Amino acid sequence: MAIQKNVKIKNRKARFEYEILDTFTAGIVLRGTEIKAIREGKASIAESFCEFSNSELFVINMTVQEYSHATHYNHAPKSERKLLLNRSELKKLEKEVKNSGLTIIPLVLFTNDKGFAKVEIALAKGKKEYDKREVIKDRDSKKQLSRIKKAFNN
Repeated sequence: MAIQKNVKIKNRKARFEYEILDTFTAGIVLRGTEIKAIREGKASIAESFCEFSNSELFVINMTVQEYSHATHYNHAPKSERKLLLNRSELKKLEKEVKNSGLTIIPLVLFTNDKGFAKVEIALAKGKKEYDKREVIKDRDSKKQLSRIKKAFNN
């Protein structure tokens, strides 16, 4: 597979499962062949979340598949990876998570213009089942309305 210039891997379920309150862009510490695998688009943040350990933020359960052209020095696919944020942002996030019971989830894994891997993370609150049903109902009504408009205009 060819290496892509701009990679954008999205967590598609995040906006359905959580109510997004605030977003941040964080750098990510990668080892060895991880960046090459990400540039090939072989990563997933679908089931991942962020957690504090010794006032440092780590992304847990993020999958970066092994790089195909690597030797025996390949990386572990599901290891935890450190996120790089300003100290003030880290303190704000840690306070919100501890006091409010909110969670931090990754929304998008991407590469910037310089080729560095970045993660857009969000401070989020889990949605209840009835909130999810409301979203589905709104989406269906919008589809129905657009079908009616399209049929009316033709």
